[in-house]
Amino acid sequence: MNKPLAYRMRPRNLDEVVGQQHLVGKGKIIRRMVEAKMLSSMILYGPPGTGKTSIASAIAGSTRYAFRMLNAATDTKKDLQIVAEEAKMSGSVILMLDEVHRLDKTKQDFLLPYLENGKIILIGATTENPYISISPAIRSRTQIFEVKSLQEEDIKQAIEFSLSDTERGLGNKKVALDELALLHLTRATNGDLRSALNGLELAVKSTQADEEGITHLTLEIIEECIQKKAMVHDKKGDAHYDVISALQKSIRGSDVNAAMHYLARLVEAGDMLIICRRLMVIAYEDIGLANPQAAARTVTAVQAAEKLGLPEAKIPLAQAVTDLCLSPKSNSAYLAIDAALADIRKGLIGEVPDHLKDNHYSGAKELGRGIGYRYPHDAPDGWVPQQYLPDGLKNKKYYQPKATGKYEQALGNRYKQLEERQK
Repeated sequence: MNKPLAYRMRPRNLDEVVGQQHLVGKGKIIRRMVEAKMLSSMILYGPPGTGKTSIASAIAGSTRYAFRMLNAATDTKKDLQIVAEEAKMSGSVILMLDEVHRLDKTKQDFLLPYLENGKIILIGATTENPYISISPAIRSRTQIFEVKSLQEEDIKQAIEFSLSDTERGLGNKKVALDELALLHLTRATNGDLRSALNGLELAVKSTQADEEGITHLTLEIIEECIQKKAMVHDKKGDAHYDVISALQKSIRGSDVNAAMHYLARLVEAGDMLIICRRLMVIAYEDIGLANPQAAARTVTAVQAAEKLGLPEAKIPLAQAVTDLCLSPKSNSAYLAIDAALADIRKGLIGEVPDHLKDNHYSGAKELGRGIGYRYPHDAPDGWVPQQYLPDGLKNKKYYQPKATGKYEQALGNRYKQLEERQK
């Protein structure tokens, strides 16, 4: 049986890795390790289909080490022993261990001494947060790197490469991929390159070529092969972003019916990751301090949606949209950080006042660091008049409270009281 396209197109070296330039780009940590021939064990964590196995494969292809792949959940201790024996004979082996968070104690105890002496260079892959799901014993012997969702341009680049590669890809076939079909393939797979390539291969193999031997892939064919509908068959493919924008603006405008309509369009298109990310942005950008509990409830709803998956995910997502729509609105915190960032980018920084500087080191006192700092917790109400901003910015006001919710009204009253007392 032929191996899937996504498997065949795994990178042979770091230059072929799609995305993840924060790890494998020029001068970045993994490339430095490979170039210096100083590989150490690592854990790669991030969403499915983003290149964790690809990075491991590329590292192996860029070095002289043997490369073996196992799964922590399904492979046995005996499988690990075989890898260990090979490592003893060859010097070192790179072991790609998928689902590393499911490594049980017996396998873990067996691996630890080999990680210590460098005989096995572990590259663990997981979709779980390793700081929570992986044992401290393994974590202390590995470096932890986050693998991020691929961008549309990354997916597009990989698709085009697979269509031109005659050795491993689909380059031996004449494939005409419509512009809208390519656009949908890059967007609807939500950064999952494996899904994009698998959908592409299915489309190519299941579509009859025309009289000239050309396999013509339309938007409708790609929709069927990845089982996700496009928003609207418009010429520029802008509908995807238009619907996301309309969802946020409807929630901001407190129109729950319009927001539910746009949510339904995104759900029907299968864009759950987009929905979840956008709802969390809206919760903090548009509702903000007017109703902080709505933001907390939105995070909980998103977590539930991610656990459930579609179609059931629509239920907590609809609840979050209703909650956000009918909540009071405030963008005061959003405006405050933007105003502060604008000053920073204009060079309005200034020096930290001496009394606020760190004084936990030898010689700090002689430099005047921390002298005159007043500890607010020593005051009866936890506040003392004291300058915190640099001299050139000491009268700046970034936060402007709004009166659109009881919580921010209370914050605003406290803010004004402190301003008066500071004066």
